[in-house]
Amino acid sequence: MDSLITHNKVGTNNPSFQDSCVTVDGLDIRYRRWGEEGRPVVLVHGLASTRRIWDLVAPLIARNSHVLALDQRGHGDTHKPTGGYDFQTVATDLNGFLDALDIKHPVLVGHSWGGNVVVQHAVSYPEVAAGLCLIDGGTIEISSMNGMTLPVARKKLAPPDFAGMTIGQLTALIQERNFGYEITPEIESIILANFESLPNGTVRARFPRSSHMLVIDSMWIHKPSELFSSVRCPVLIMPTRNNRIEKPSEWQAATEMQTVGASQLLAKSKTVWLEDSVHDVVLQRPSLVAHLINEWIQSVSLGLVKE
Repeated sequence: MDSLITHNKVGTNNPSFQDSCVTVDGLDIRYRRWGEEGRPVVLVHGLASTRRIWDLVAPLIARNSHVLALDQRGHGDTHKPTGGYDFQTVATDLNGFLDALDIKHPVLVGHSWGGNVVVQHAVSYPEVAAGLCLIDGGTIEISSMNGMTLPVARKKLAPPDFAGMTIGQLTALIQERNFGYEITPEIESIILANFESLPNGTVRARFPRSSHMLVIDSMWIHKPSELFSSVRCPVLIMPTRNNRIEKPSEWQAATEMQTVGASQLLAKSKTVWLEDSVHDVVLQRPSLVAHLINEWIQSVSLGLVKE
């Protein structure tokens, strides 16, 4: 059952949003909705993030579309089971969410790990999505990277340890760190939504470390390169690239190779490189991200997507 939690305004020129909850196979999924008219667009966040990461992008898409952003299994305000973090189960969660809200032929937009989730969904449920948008994700295949082993991946991708940190210390850390974009009060609020305050005055990540490690294990065995040829719907690939770095990292080099490989294997795809952008480009350049998605959705409806 879909239950309304809150109703707020996102600025004077943007559509209002609603925070709601829907139960899918015993899993209480929290989500945020903007607008009610137009093509449904469902936003799927990345690992250890929440629906709030879309707060700057979603209102701009909702001017033409019906937009929803969910907290995935274990994340944000959604229920936190101890298991079920393999890609098939998370994709099944997403499909159940769509069914429960009677969302037909949506465009699925995935960021980072969420991009891999929507690719898995498109293969497991080929008749559901009208299109996919992959924002610096969807092509992630860590097992194919040079020198990468599962122990190395678990070490590199493990979450930071926030044990004993107070909200004041966390806020100071956010302000001091160079994210590659300005930390406005709204962005600070979005980042802080990844944490919850404890009675003793400290904070902890909303996505448990044990579940985070299970996702890394799942990413190790997930091979989107073996899935792309089975994706039937059009796909917009939106990888980021920082042109100011003289020598790309191994991760960036692998991302570029994986992106090229994806574009060759997907039947209907378009690749738009987001130059001078960081991984969390949805916070850094929300207007650009929304513009590209809106433009692509229009071209898909007109049958203009090529490449």
